[in-house]
Amino acid sequence: MDTIIPAVTPLRQRMLEDMRIRKLEARTQEAYIRAVRKLAAYLHRSPDSATVEDLRNFQLHLVDSGTSPITLNATLTGLRFFFDVTVGRAELMAKMQAVKLPRTLPVVLSPQEVARLIAAARNVKHQAALSVAYGAGLRASEVIGLKVTDVDSQRMTLRVEQGKGRKDRYAMLSPVLLQRLRTWWRIAHAQGRMLPGGWLFPGMNPTDPLTARQLNRAVHAAAEAAGIDKRVSAHSLRHYLPFLTMSGSSPTTACFQEIREAEGRHSLGSSQQPPGGNETTKNREATKLHLRSFGEVFAIFRSTPAVCPWRLRGAQPVHCLPAPRGVGSPQQSVHPENYVG
Repeated sequence: MDTIIPAVTPLRQRMLEDMRIRKLEARTQEAYIRAVRKLAAYLHRSPDSATVEDLRNFQLHLVDSGTSPITLNATLTGLRFFFDVTVGRAELMAKMQAVKLPRTLPVVLSPQEVARLIAAARNVKHQAALSVAYGAGLRASEVIGLKVTDVDSQRMTLRVEQGKGRKDRYAMLSPVLLQRLRTWWRIAHAQGRMLPGGWLFPGMNPTDPLTARQLNRAVHAAAEAAGIDKRVSAHSLRHYLPFLTMSGSSPTTACFQEIREAEGRHSLGSSQQPPGGNETTKNREATKLHLRSFGEVFAIFRSTPAVCPWRLRGAQPVHCLPAPRGVGSPQQSVHPENYVG
């Protein structure tokens, strides 16, 4: 029996084209289509015939049905795109207000808990991936998106391509983390699981990367094996570094303060322009500072090594990374292409 494929309406086809023109991510497109589908199911008619009162009642319906603030705001964002761009009636969404999200504190693991979590990971690949999330402060999507060529052992940096907001950036690479990645590279290369210039953390098929879901499952399994009862995820490891820095309870605070002064930054979360000069000069100078090598920044601390923990093997924030199970002490061999090795 032939499968019946429902026809796409001209309205939906136009919305799909509008999103393609703007090169929205596939998941964003799915969320926008889902929002319009919810509105159509509520109205029992074409969504482009909605009135201001219909939209108001629809938002009340979502609130009364217990929709979370995040889902509610995502639905409003999708509807705003639909009416502003596809339908061309932006005035319908003028009075639709997003819901203020509650501010919650992230789950932060202690150094001892991080050590137990990474040691309890099932294999060396998961241990190395969790170590990168912890030691470099990367998101799960950024960890799985790393390639072998993104590890620069000369400048001691990790290149993150197209991270959040479709932005490239560099993350600091500690000596301890570099040795752990070298250990993982040697094991994976010997087993034929890592292609030259391929993914740093490949999946079952070496041509495909590890997925974010698989990485989070590895974190949950490790947390259960380590007896950690906190609600942790791969993102929990990323939270540790800024927490330690902003708390002022570690030499890391002085290290970051020196880095911010060297790069012309005035806060941990932004790259503001240095004071003085017109806007063109400010932007140009900020760009130069943003692109400078972290190796140059590290040179600031050569005379005072105790200030910057990343210069010390085994110091915070990566001092508690356990040695991989079944693997001896990492050797000092250098990879010919000077990437991971």
